[in-house]
Order: sequence, then structure tokens, then C-alpha cells
Amino acid sequence: MEKDFEENYHKLESSHWWFLSRRKYVTQLLENVPKDATILDIGCSSGHLLMDMEATGRSKDNLWGIDISPEGIALCQEFGYTNTQVMDAQNISLSTQFDVLIASDCLEHLEQDEKALKNWYSLLKPGGKLLVFVPAFMSLWSGHDVVNMHYRRYTRAELKTKLKAEGFMIKKASYWNFLLFTPVWLIRKLKKEKDLPSGDLSMPPAPVNAALKVLISIENTLLRFLSFPVGVSVFCIAYKPK
Repeated sequence: MEKDFEENYHKLESSHWWFLSRRKYVTQLLENVPKDATILDIGCSSGHLLMDMEATGRSKDNLWGIDISPEGIALCQEFGYTNTQVMDAQNISLSTQFDVLIASDCLEHLEQDEKALKNWYSLLKPGGKLLVFVPAFMSLWSGHDVVNMHYRRYTRAELKTKLKAEGFMIKKASYWNFLLFTPVWLIRKLKKEKDLPSGDLSMPPAPVNAALKVLISIENTLLRFLSFPVGVSVFCIAYKPK
């Protein structure tokens, strides 16, 4: 992503409703994973998901992270996460295998996403779990994707197909951020094509930020029981067969 956008991204990670809500859902998905499981956060940015996982009783020793950003990894190191490194997510070279891999809004940044998935498969222990979140629907493509240096957005079917092609088994696949799909689609379609690319990342007023956190928290709860037909993002829970 562009430098100025990345700096703003790091500033907002701790308090913006989008980041908070997604991390809350990821930790929800890890509720039944043993506390001593080894976890790799692919595209860990400044380490806030690592912090959230530690807050649920996981040891720093079992939490790992890689990111292409030296600035992001420097922040992780400042927070005490020493198992973090600057590394290309298409070719992660670590001497261990993991119980869980998490990739939140990472795959769309990688030119060779099939190569990355093959690499990630090799990093998982047999029976290990992959949680992957990506932006959904090319119809939502906008200047936000340009500034973020995305290569693509995905449908649920496309993401499942790519995962299965590398050997993963799918446990659950759903869209996320369902209730905001229509307003986001309308806003992006109404923007003029002549407008310069810009990211949709800014801190809303506190009451709006709080309301959106509540809204997505309801969605996160509903996802325990169902899957959504559309959304701003799409995710898969996949396994490496034993």
C-alpha cells in the first residue's frame, strides 16, 4: 500500500470499527483452538491481532507474524512479539509448521495468489487450520483497492476453488460485513470515474464508530449459525487433511 495510507492504517488499527470487529471475529473463530497452539499471522501489520490473541491467554512464544512492511514489523517488535519478521507472504520460509494460519486482507495484495496458497499449505501441520479473509466482488472495485495495491477481489466460489486446488478442505465459507454491502456498493458506484484514487479509511465520529462495532458484532454472532449471501469481504475456514 502507499506510504501515507500505510501510516494512517497503523494509526487506526487499534480503534477503527472495521479492524476491531474483524479481529473480534477471528478470536471468536479460535475459541476452541488449544491455548498452546502455534499460530502464524500472515500480514500481521503492527501486531494488534497478536495482542488480541495474547489477551485470550495465549503465550507470545506461540504467536508468530510476518509482514512485507518493515515499519509494521518494527512496531510488532516494540510490542514484544519477537517471533515476527519482514517476509514476502508468497514465499514464507520458516523452519516450523503451525497449527493455525491467519491471513486477514493479505491474499489480494499478492500477484501470485496460487503460489502463496501452496506455500501456506506447506506451513500447516496435518489437520491444521487456515482462516483467510479477502475483499469481495470486483463490482466493489474502487480507488480504495488502487491505493491498497490490490490485484483482485474475490467471490466465495473463487476463493473456495483456489483453496481446494491446493489441497485444502473447506469447513465454512461466507461473506462478512453483510449489512453494509448495499451502502458500500452504492457509494462506490456513485463516485465519479475522474476522481483520483483514494482509500476509504478514516475514523468516523465516535457514535458512528461505536454503532458500527455493535452492528458487526451482531453479524459475528449470527455467523455462528449461518452464512451470508453477500458482503464487503469473504472468508474461508479451511483445513489441511491429516
